[in-house]
Amino acid sequence: MTYILGIESSCDDTSAAVIKNTRVLSNIIANQSVHSSYGGVVPELASRAHQQNIIPVVDVALKQANISKNQLSAIAFTRGPGLLGSLLVGTSFTKSLALALDIPIIEVDHLKAHILAHFLDDDEMINTPGFPFLCLTVSGGHTQIVKVSSPSDMEIIGETIDDAAGEAFDKSAKIMSLPYPGGPEIDKLARIGNSSAFSFPKPKIPDLNYSFSGLKTSFLYFLRDKLKVDDDFIENNKADLAASIQFTIIDILLDKLKKAAKVTGISEIAIAGGVSANSGLRSAITQTAADLGWRIHIPGIKFTTDNAAMIAIAGYFKYQDKDFSTQDITPYARSKFQ
Repeated sequence: MTYILGIESSCDDTSAAVIKNTRVLSNIIANQSVHSSYGGVVPELASRAHQQNIIPVVDVALKQANISKNQLSAIAFTRGPGLLGSLLVGTSFTKSLALALDIPIIEVDHLKAHILAHFLDDDEMINTPGFPFLCLTVSGGHTQIVKVSSPSDMEIIGETIDDAAGEAFDKSAKIMSLPYPGGPEIDKLARIGNSSAFSFPKPKIPDLNYSFSGLKTSFLYFLRDKLKVDDDFIENNKADLAASIQFTIIDILLDKLKKAAKVTGISEIAIAGGVSANSGLRSAITQTAADLGWRIHIPGIKFTTDNAAMIAIAGYFKYQDKDFSTQDITPYARSKFQ
């Protein structure tokens, strides 16, 4: 049996998970509420919180998995992308524990891990994608369409040329003075709003790439003009605004995904990343799949946001290939996923 301990510390969540082969035995996440009052993640505070959280989180993960640290086969950790200070905490801890246990360490790209979360053996993950498949990876920092031919063979065939879809959600929420984090607040309001109430322009970007900076600017100027006439415009139209901006973002995402499926001839489709928890996106891709005959794969909610189980499964595949890292490895802030 192969036991992999996964460590995730790329942003503001400290997470540790243990898997037995592909079966999830534990997946512990410590959130950092300190950032809510700042309206966003403060890197220095995040790294300090990781230092406080990582030992107890790993301890709980091992206890919940009902194994001792001496049973571990390897430790997988997020090398990047992410906040360097946060990544350094996870990387340093991994090196030290693995050295003490005399077991291998395995570097994992955070974005690839989101995709490979679909292969976790858990009650929320009903079926796994067949190769090749397309994965729309959407988060606060990244928006990509990835052609996945195997766990080790992934190719980005489309990506954002500026801002990510998750950032568009969060910035729109901030413009509307919604609480942090804004994405879930937009989703919540959108469920009771009219998505046809307001229309916003969609960018004309060539090939399979995305752009969301123009949409954010358009939304800002739209509200600025409306507020000149009615000081209470946002408050009086909050749900409709949320539904309309969410509809536009999702429509942009799915337009390119449909084009990618047509160009590649691939009908096995998955979504991943924090924004894959959005109920509007889940509903829209389910309907699109029914219309176009796609076989879709939507992750369980607990595997959409940053978590260590996805790091562990990515590490498991690398363990099978004996693709281990050395002790002199360092984290990276920007993705090296090519």
